Amino acid sequence: MRDIHFPGRSVVMSAQGMVSTSQPTASQAGLDVLKAGGNAMDAAIAASAVLCVTEPFSTGIGGDCFLLYHEAATGRLHGLNGSGAAPAKASVEEYRRRGLDAVPERGLLSVTVPGAIDAWQAAAERFGTLGLGELLQPAIALAEDGYAITPVVHHVWQKHEALLAKTPRSAEAMLENGRAPGAGTLHRQPKLAKTMGLIAEKGARAFYQGPIAKAIADTMREGDGLIGEEDLAAHRSEWVDPIHADYHGLRLYEIPPNGQGITALMALNILENLNFGAMEHLSVEYIHTLTETIKLALGERDRFVGDMRLAEIPIEALLGKEFGKRQYERFNAGSALPYPLDSGLNGGAAQGGPQGAPHKDTVYITVVDKDRNCCSFINSLFHGFGSGVMAGDTGVMLQNRGACFVVEDDHFNAIAPGKRPLHTIIPAMAYRGQEPILCFGVMGGHYQAMGHAYTFTNWLDFGMDVQQALDAPRFMPRLGQLQVERGIPEATREGLSKLGHDVVESEMPLGGGQIIYIDSESGVLSAGSDPRKDGSAMGY
Repeated sequence: MRDIHFPGRSVVMSAQGMVSTSQPTASQAGLDVLKAGGNAMDAAIAASAVLCVTEPFSTGIGGDCFLLYHEAATGRLHGLNGSGAAPAKASVEEYRRRGLDAVPERGLLSVTVPGAIDAWQAAAERFGTLGLGELLQPAIALAEDGYAITPVVHHVWQKHEALLAKTPRSAEAMLENGRAPGAGTLHRQPKLAKTMGLIAEKGARAFYQGPIAKAIADTMREGDGLIGEEDLAAHRSEWVDPIHADYHGLRLYEIPPNGQGITALMALNILENLNFGAMEHLSVEYIHTLTETIKLALGERDRFVGDMRLAEIPIEALLGKEFGKRQYERFNAGSALPYPLDSGLNGGAAQGGPQGAPHKDTVYITVVDKDRNCCSFINSLFHGFGSGVMAGDTGVMLQNRGACFVVEDDHFNAIAPGKRPLHTIIPAMAYRGQEPILCFGVMGGHYQAMGHAYTFTNWLDFGMDVQQALDAPRFMPRLGQLQVERGIPEATREGLSKLGHDVVESEMPLGGGQIIYIDSESGVLSAGSDPRKDGSAMGY
């Protein structure tokens, strides 16, 4: 239990169902669905739709989605890859023809096909009980009638005013007299409400074919983008088999590539080779150890992770315990490894990985229902407000997930027609035996894999409750630096610098996160929601 002499947030507990998100309106929408008889999948979709309205820099229906779903009736864990692909006209050659050696971080050339809406419908049809049309109603009402701007949302929104001002449609919909809407004010998105209403009425195909798809394609043509109506019509989500690693008696599951979840699993396989839990939490030794572990795992991610449909990724070898041991042998307790790293699997040349700052915006949702179906659900535009471009009069902000591709011949993650990029967003679920015990995720762009390893071991190895595991000060290696939050003491920073780390304070907190712990013996659910966001956990 936390020391209640000091400010903080207690774990939320309930016996029937639980929802945790980064916005109270979304948590409430999900809880309302559970109370109305919906299941965990229904509640997650409803909450995600609300977040696409109320936290629009982090997520939107113009973005992508991944999820893990534990089906209580069968005991099976299912994975859904709802990420979109590069258009048919996209290729290394095309970007070089345009004088580019990297995919731009913003604008139409950073846009991949949005996958979220198709994923929502696929998930609702397979596991939901209420139907997509009904689940979209709370979001539609908020977009039409208005929603309150919360403090963190306002703070982040302000940082994107210049981006939004570049395109008239984005500025009209998302700025008020050229400024972000103020905290404590109401904001409306009537055009988005109309678009979501059409999807509610006609289903997901209304997004990928018809007026919405035409508006997206027309916006592309106007700005010399690459996505056409045929790219949208061809999109389909994919059900996938989750991958896993065993760590200290539990099994952690992640979505396979093109997601980066394998990075967290590789890190745990390295940590198993030392007595990590015996270290002093947030000591120089502890931070150095976890940082170097993640760097080793990221070296393999940047070398190998891409679209499994188009490349034979050595997943079995990367997740092997023997490889984890070999990686551990590269660790130096007295010195920081250089960046970037050569591959430890095949000795391949060092890779710098996809471009971009470390902590981008995303939303994560975790839901457990009365029957103990569990949904770990993540939805994102990638960078704040994605590409910065709104599609016509649809209210749909287009994602910039293409910025995770590289413009490099023969690379696993080289941009190519119909190819999915390396993806940062990753849901997670941990099992003890055959039962789920932890349904969680940590958002924040490239921080997410480290966030999974950090938060999971905070809870498992250091005995923190789920809220404490999220609260703990964060750090991460990125582009040759060790970024730390303000909670890392100066003396610790100095000690890390002596080991060769280029320590810098992160401008923004590193990500967010939500967790639900399922106690099968007592029947109690315990949840946490990250204080770096405006959200909350709610149960009944």
